[in-house]
Amino acid sequence: MIFLLLLGMLVTEDNASKVDLVLVEKSQHILTLLSRGKVQRTYKVALGRSPTGAKEKQGDHKTPEGHYILDRRNTNSRFYKSIHISYPNQQDKEKAQRRGFEAGGDIMIHGLPNGFGWLGSAHRALDWTDGCIAVTDVEMDEIWKLVPDGTAIEIRP
Repeated sequence: MIFLLLLGMLVTEDNASKVDLVLVEKSQHILTLLSRGKVQRTYKVALGRSPTGAKEKQGDHKTPEGHYILDRRNTNSRFYKSIHISYPNQQDKEKAQRRGFEAGGDIMIHGLPNGFGWLGSAHRALDWTDGCIAVTDVEMDEIWKLVPDGTAIEIRP
């Protein structure tokens, strides 16, 4: 009986700490992992080279804004691990098409370029990505473990 009680507590604790939302606040350069509305971790991030405003077209170096899903992982990225953001959604595609552009894609949360992990947090001194969200390699390892595929991500201005 005690075993079942302890097992139930472990399962409840595991479910309570499961990240169910990643929140990115671009103006603050903050990525927050949330579980049932409670903050689990926060990270300072680097964004696209033109961080103000939502991504509108391929090559604009902007990080998207909106609601997406973290839908797949890549261990063979040119960056230290990457998790794909489901940008562009249908609305993004239609908006870009109305303006005569391609929406772009391949937006990720990722670590540093392979071989540059030694930069650590210094990478955050400027926004340097092509529209992605960058963290240190150590932080990427944490995010990789805590955030399951299918997790929602909200990217705010």
